[in-house]
Amino acid sequence: MKLTIEELHGDGVRAHAAALADLLHACLLHGASVGFVPPFDVSDARRYWLSVAQQVDAGARTLFVASDDNGVRGTVQLALAMPANGAHRAEINKMLVHPGARRRGMALRLMAAAEERARELGRTLLVLDTWTGSGAQHLYERLGFEVSGTIPDYARLDDGSLGATTVMYKRLPAT
Repeated sequence: MKLTIEELHGDGVRAHAAALADLLHACLLHGASVGFVPPFDVSDARRYWLSVAQQVDAGARTLFVASDDNGVRGTVQLALAMPANGAHRAEINKMLVHPGARRRGMALRLMAAAEERARELGRTLLVLDTWTGSGAQHLYERLGFEVSGTIPDYARLDDGSLGATTVMYKRLPAT
């Protein structure tokens, strides 16, 4: 199965909004902790992606998608809108891989694309936060991200309890 990684511009995000909404919804149904809690349906997810399209249009973020024969199967965002003293950094957001497409290297390729784009934009530091102890945390560690710290009771989980998040960073060589 052929896998392609593509950076979408605002019109591309809008064109793929339905597929992106399905991807986000599927990930949430399988326990992804990416800022949303139930009830959250596909129409909520579509509205979210349309707001992302506006941010992409404004240059505040970039969006990469991974596609295979089944369509859009993964995504990652690079948030670029930083204060003046943070213009050297970017934040990794909404790293998602469809539950039916995991463990095939898609996340690695998406992250490589995001890192390459960050370097092209002169960013020398990537930051992110992720659910403490999650598979995502272990993935980021394998990719060279270091743990900065853990914040207890950071995010509300599906069951209403509070979970910890781990803040991570990765220094990128200047180009």
